[in-house]
Amino acid sequence: MIRQPMPVIFLAHGAPMLLDDAGWVGELAAWAKALPRPRAILMISAHWDERPLQLGATAPVPLVYDFYGFPEKYYRLQYRSPGAPELAARVEEVLRAAGRPFTRSERGLDHGAYIPLMAMYPQADVPVLQLSMPGLDAKDLFELGRELAPLRHEGVLLVGSGFLTHNMREGFHGDRPAAWAVEFDDWAADALGRRDADALVDFMARAPSARRALPTWEHYAPVLVSAGAVVDDASAAPTFPITGWWAMAPSFTKRSVQFG
Repeated sequence: MIRQPMPVIFLAHGAPMLLDDAGWVGELAAWAKALPRPRAILMISAHWDERPLQLGATAPVPLVYDFYGFPEKYYRLQYRSPGAPELAARVEEVLRAAGRPFTRSERGLDHGAYIPLMAMYPQADVPVLQLSMPGLDAKDLFELGRELAPLRHEGVLLVGSGFLTHNMREGFHGDRPAAWAVEFDDWAADALGRRDADALVDFMARAPSARRALPTWEHYAPVLVSAGAVVDDASAAPTFPITGWWAMAPSFTKRSVQFG
């Protein structure tokens, strides 16, 4: 039987407080229900950038509470998804074939992984493997996505988790999105919609307000991996299952992308 390729997604993941936002949780849950059921999930989060490429723990280990100064309840969160040793072995095959250096790690899932997964797959019954980003080289991140593309045909949901706008100094001010945030979000929607790989990779030079929307750009990086994974599939048209702005941080766009 020929397996239809899984979609590839990029989602805005939010801080732990996302879980107190019933509307956003509902949007993520509805999105997951509309997706084909994955055999396993390969997660690339903005919060893990390490070279050489690292494959996370393949058996359940404690979560990484990589946030500071939050109420105690967030440090008691649990997400006991099954380990993914088979997926890890397969990812190693793919990376080895691409000539890409990698190693294994015992690191647990970080909040860029488990916070959205708690909303999307609350039963924690899908095996999850997290993969680090191998540095912040836009072309290399895009190429990494292309290398991982075969996993789509094996029931694996590739998930990039970040934010298309992420200004921690200015993004929380006001009661509506700042003009610079809207400008960058509009540009990203257009570039993603046109599947303009060159523009997406060269975003810092081409996108209006890029340096203000992304003073550091690790939260944008996962969208490059997701886009790269579908660059050779003309049928993987992008849609935006979730849009709008985070009420707690009005200049943080919730725009999320589904390819295919």
